[in-house]
Amino acid sequence: MRRREFLGALGGVVAAWPGVAHAQQAGKLPTIGILGATTAAAQAAWTAAFVQRLQELGWTDGRTVSIEYRWIEGRTERYGELASELVRLKVDVIVTSGGAVDAAKRATSTIPIVFTVAGDPIGSGFIASLARPGGNITGLSLQQVDLAAKRLELLREVIPSLRTLAVLFNGGYSSSLSEVREVAAPAQRLGIGVVPLEIRRSEDVVSAIDATRGRVEALYVVSEPLVSANRMRINTMALGLQMPTMHAFREYVETGGLMSYGPNLTDMWRRSADYVDKILRGTNASEIPVQQPTKFDLIINLTAAKALGLTVPPTVLAQANEVIE
Repeated sequence: MRRREFLGALGGVVAAWPGVAHAQQAGKLPTIGILGATTAAAQAAWTAAFVQRLQELGWTDGRTVSIEYRWIEGRTERYGELASELVRLKVDVIVTSGGAVDAAKRATSTIPIVFTVAGDPIGSGFIASLARPGGNITGLSLQQVDLAAKRLELLREVIPSLRTLAVLFNGGYSSSLSEVREVAAPAQRLGIGVVPLEIRRSEDVVSAIDATRGRVEALYVVSEPLVSANRMRINTMALGLQMPTMHAFREYVETGGLMSYGPNLTDMWRRSADYVDKILRGTNASEIPVQQPTKFDLIINLTAAKALGLTVPPTVLAQANEVIE
């Protein structure tokens, strides 16, 4: 190959891989910083799906890209510290979710941020709109508040006598407040009274749930990192009070919850790798539209149903993506 042809071909490769070219000029591999909202073990399946999709797109950890993991380990006060640490490392993109998104946003206005899941990214001030995020943040919107009506309908099918529902939520989390408001309309339509149970720290869980004793027939749990870290305690207490629970995600049902209905988080983490791929190849985060969930799962725990003395109707079982026995 002639020298001019070779240089032309090389130039085409560099143009196609601007992120790689930039990183090589800086003497390092492109770096992805993952700011985990819980623990490495809790998010293992999600990060595995993310890494697998990256490999399919040509990004292999240690060869064509470097991945730096930081986990808050249940200590939400560490969000800011770990986000700042990733910024000091000069990562090329930060991947995060939930409450960690706000910490990443405060830590940098220049490094691209991809949220794998965010309950209300517009209301939380992360983006300007789904079509045109603006700024340095984009990703996948959980939009779990839109699913509140479906969850209540499923609960009513399993518990036809349901008249009063407790809603457990973190009062310091904006998307949780949005979901509590979203529960109110379908509850009123179905003739179900709502008892709000606000928590702001782990120590509040026991007293909040204990206050429902004899007052409600079921518990609707609004998912977010603080609640997730306490999901086993929540479900154990609910079972002890013979109170069926409705959740957003499978992970809650695995720890004793009755049912969950919501987006498939493994799929959302996998899809977030496509955002990272675009950003590492030079696309501005502000130009990548925020997408919505495409896969939804209904998970039912028949062991919990038996312990609660409930029979799940065949019509509900037929809708389930998975039944835990």
